Amino acid sequence: MSASAPAVSLPPKVSPTYIWLMVLAQFGVFMALTTPLAISLSIRVAQLAPGQEQYLGYITGVGALVPILTGPLMGTLSDRTRSRLGRRRPFIVGGMIVGVVSLIVMALAPSILVLGLGWVLAQFGWGSTLGGLLSSQADRLPEEQRGKVAGLSGFAALVAPVVGVMLAGTLSGKALMLFLVPGAVGVLSVVLFAWLAGEADSRDLPAAEPLTFRSLLLKYTWSVRRFPDFSLNWLGRFAFYFGLSLNTTFTAFFFASRLGVGVEQVAGTIAAVAGLGVLATAGGALGGGFLSDRLRRRRVFVLAAGAIYALGTVTMALSSSVPPLFAGSLICSVGLGMFSAVDQALALDVLPERDTDAGRYLGVFGFAASLPQSVAPFVAPVFLAVGASGAEKNYTLLYLVAAACTLLGGLVILRIKSVR
Repeated sequence: MSASAPAVSLPPKVSPTYIWLMVLAQFGVFMALTTPLAISLSIRVAQLAPGQEQYLGYITGVGALVPILTGPLMGTLSDRTRSRLGRRRPFIVGGMIVGVVSLIVMALAPSILVLGLGWVLAQFGWGSTLGGLLSSQADRLPEEQRGKVAGLSGFAALVAPVVGVMLAGTLSGKALMLFLVPGAVGVLSVVLFAWLAGEADSRDLPAAEPLTFRSLLLKYTWSVRRFPDFSLNWLGRFAFYFGLSLNTTFTAFFFASRLGVGVEQVAGTIAAVAGLGVLATAGGALGGGFLSDRLRRRRVFVLAAGAIYALGTVTMALSSSVPPLFAGSLICSVGLGMFSAVDQALALDVLPERDTDAGRYLGVFGFAASLPQSVAPFVAPVFLAVGASGAEKNYTLLYLVAAACTLLGGLVILRIKSVR
């Protein structure tokens, strides 16, 4: 798939067993991590601080900072680990253990503060496990299997919270079980991966240079000049997710404004859109991932994903009734699924210093998706205020800007030269 032959030997194809163990592990981790976000945290906030829903926003907002602060650090430490279990498995299993502790803390939390600390631990623990799993893919997947695995992983990430919420519905009166049952699924899937997927002993790898505070800080940066394709992919992903965040942050208010009803009256409509959106996103992820491997193309699929998402967003921007809003949302979901899967595979294709620093660069690459989610909610009100009168906000402009950003993301990635 690369324009020129790489200097390092390509890894051989992995077995179907490894792929399915990887997909199962990610399903379990996402179920353990996203079920609290989807329902369990809300129930605990209502129990600990009735009528104070804002605490849920504070807790999830602080938790969102954890991957940004710890991702490159844990990736760097994983790259430098020398053990009989390899470089990735200690962090995959260690993160799982921290994640289980976090679930117990949240289930038994006597106060909002302790609940928030538990969520921070959950983001750190399960996030470290996810980082280790992605680093394992960077170590072991050849180019021709990356799209397929990214598509299957994206599908697992979508299905996991749905299954988690359905399971939580049967456990709503049991706070401990709300957290521990999804956690048990995560533990089982991760243990199976660590035990059966295996990993080579890393003790014979060359010793890494001593890690100082200054060198650690530098691990959060990279050379744009040395790694232009990685930089272009980072920038394109940032632009796409910035547009995505502009689109999704005010969904409830946007639907209420266009349908002329109160925010509390659109919950059912949004739930229906989300349910169908899971299927559309899964279709985009699986179709894009598998086709990009079969055709040995990445950039054109990423550009198509950006264009599809932009089309859906423009459709929504110009709509004022349920059918076109539904259609636009589903089109967006297809584009999101395709972009997420193919761009993850592309990220592995252009990853710098794969043999020595894969975990570090994957941690840095994660910034491209997490930073827009923090920045966009503060920028969006600027567009909403342009030409606004009274309570009416300029959602048309907001959504058109979002469409431009997602299309721009695809166009930036099209400039990558080392991957077709």
